[in-house]
Amino acid sequence: MTRRLAEVARKVGVSEATVSRVLNGKPGVSDSTRAAVLTALDVLGYERPSQLRGERARLVGLVLPELQNPIFPAFAEVVGGALALRGLTPVLCTQTTGGVSEADYVSLLLQQHVSGVVFAGGFYAQADAPHDHYRLLAERNLPVVLINAAIEHLGFPQVSCDDAVAVEQAWRHLVSLGHERIGLVLGPLDHVPSSRKLAAAHEVAKASGLELPDERVEHAMFSQAGGQAAAGRLLERGVTGVICASDVLALGAVRGVRRRGLRVPQDVSVVGYDDSAFMNCADPPLTTVRQPIEAMGRAAVQLLTARIDGKHVPADELLFEPELVVRGSTAPVR
Repeated sequence: MTRRLAEVARKVGVSEATVSRVLNGKPGVSDSTRAAVLTALDVLGYERPSQLRGERARLVGLVLPELQNPIFPAFAEVVGGALALRGLTPVLCTQTTGGVSEADYVSLLLQQHVSGVVFAGGFYAQADAPHDHYRLLAERNLPVVLINAAIEHLGFPQVSCDDAVAVEQAWRHLVSLGHERIGLVLGPLDHVPSSRKLAAAHEVAKASGLELPDERVEHAMFSQAGGQAAAGRLLERGVTGVICASDVLALGAVRGVRRRGLRVPQDVSVVGYDDSAFMNCADPPLTTVRQPIEAMGRAAVQLLTARIDGKHVPADELLFEPELVVRGSTAPVR
C-alpha cells in the first residue's frame, strides 16, 4: 500500500496523504485532483478500491489491428492527440498474432473502467469474424466509435472514408490514361470496405463502357506478400492497371510487376489507397487515394466525447470524401 501511494503521488504531483484521502473517499480534495489520482491509478495498473470501481476512468481504449501498416499509427496519433486535448488518456491496444486478441483487449479495458473505446480496422469490418465483444460493449452502454465501414446492426456511430468515391477516382484516373483492362486487388471476401469498393468498381466500369469480369478481381490479406501474389495473377490475365485496397497491397503489387520483368508505370500502372506515410518516397512514388485521416480522427473523438458526456449520438455513418494523389506509379497505357 505504501509503495502504491508513493507511485501515484509522484505521478500526479501531490502528497501521499492526498492520494490516501482519494482512495478512502475522504473530503477535502478537489474534483480535478481526485480525477487525476484515479487516472494515475488506472495508468499504473493498480486496481481501484471497491467503492470506486463503479466509476469510469478518464481512459479511452484505442484498439488497432497492427502498427506495421503506417495508416494505423497515423490514426493513433490524431485520435490520441484529440483525446488528450479533452483531458482523456488513450490506452493503445494492438493485436498480436497468436497473442492478445481484440476480445481480450475489450475485457481488459472493461476491467479498467474506461470511458469509451475507439476501434480502427477491427473485426467489425469482417462479416465472418467474431463479434460478441462488440455486443458486450453495447450491453454495457459504453461509448464506442468505429473508424471505417462496419457490418450492419452493431449499433455504433461510424466515421468512414467513402469507398465508392475512392474507387471512382482511381478508376477514372486510369481510364483517362487510356487503360481499359483494369484489375482490382481487394481485402478478404468478408471485408466490408472491400465489398463496397468492388460494388463501386462495377458501377463506374459500366458507366465508362468497360467491363470488370470476375477474373480481374483478386482478394488477398492486407500484406505486401498478398498484394504481390494477387498482382501476379492479374498480370497473367493481361491487366495494364491495378487498383489496390491499401498502400501496403499496392507496394506488393509493384513488387509483383517487377518480379515478372515488367516496369511500373511504363508497363503497368498501380494505384494505392490510404496515402500512408512515405508513399511519396516509394520507387516510383505511389499514386494513391488519400484518406482524410486528420478530419476523420477528430470527428471520431467528437462523437465519442459527446457520448461520454451523456449526449445522444445517432448510430449513423459519417462519410468523408477522399482525394486522389497522382504521383509516379501511373502513366498512359502503352
